[in-house]
Amino acid sequence: MVYNLCRGLGKLGIEVTLFASGDSAVSGAPGAPSADVPDINVELIPVVKEALRLSKNAIQDHVAYSYKMLAEVASRAGSFDIIHNNHDYWMLPLTEMTRVPVLTTMHGRLDLPDIEAPLMSFPKACFVSISDSQRLPLPALNWFSTIYHGLEVSDFAFHPKPGSYLAFLGRIVADKRPEWAVEIAKLSGVPLKIAAKIEGSCGRDYYDTYVGPHVDGKFIEYVGEISEKEKSEFLGNAMALVFPIDWPEPFGLVMIESLACGTPVLARPCGSVPELLVDGVTGFSDLDIHGLAARVGDVARIDRRRCRLWVEQYFSLQRMTEDYVSVYRHLIDQFIETYSS
Repeated sequence: MVYNLCRGLGKLGIEVTLFASGDSAVSGAPGAPSADVPDINVELIPVVKEALRLSKNAIQDHVAYSYKMLAEVASRAGSFDIIHNNHDYWMLPLTEMTRVPVLTTMHGRLDLPDIEAPLMSFPKACFVSISDSQRLPLPALNWFSTIYHGLEVSDFAFHPKPGSYLAFLGRIVADKRPEWAVEIAKLSGVPLKIAAKIEGSCGRDYYDTYVGPHVDGKFIEYVGEISEKEKSEFLGNAMALVFPIDWPEPFGLVMIESLACGTPVLARPCGSVPELLVDGVTGFSDLDIHGLAARVGDVARIDRRRCRLWVEQYFSLQRMTEDYVSVYRHLIDQFIETYSS
């Protein structure tokens, strides 16, 4: 989402400074998914040399790097018109440390008991949710808007004809329930390909316990973590994306990526799912795994072109960028009025 927003803002001629790991790709940079796009005023400030989860060195204290980022953003705050925080509550102190408007987009779940205290501790903080369902646990938070994620739809090749397998794309964790995707495949008799990353010992243990025993390389295939460039083929060549989540999903970008390829989604209606999908139009939803498996045979009648058009209409990069720019302008005007009075 941050990568896409940088692209969208850059195309509007807005100068962007991105604080991230040094191996992060910005549009036009070597290794970026769209490296043919010309430079669009995105400056990368590396907080660390490489993403912590990819680091070859053992990281003893991840929190230390969040504070390092906080210090670096604060030291440069005077040169910005607005600070857009996508790093959870770690950057909220900027609302008190600087005289620059700060907007925070929340990306995670908000129903955990410990999350309320840090979020409510900064009365000047202004928040954007990525779905209406995400904000339900904390309705008293200073919500400004809900802004759905957007894609550069042209990055995803449209596949008009369904393939012969089900796709699972995500993380190997209990929230995503990859083992339920396996069960759906077995109940429906349609093969499953799993493209997922395994992080840390917990991820490895979960895979070894719940997923690995079912992987035979034929009917149930584990293809590992795939790149952004590989997503179109993986999703587009599938009969359907299986999204059997077991948590209040704040958004679920993979659903939109799948629909952009024309591939419908089979999902449990948790969290944002009912906001993003139209049952019977862009796929099917059912809380019961057996119910989802029964729907596999119905996905062939879903209009794949309509799935693509759904993303173009409601989840485009242009729409997301314009929504954020509108919020930026409002907050800047509000900030100027407050400090000039």
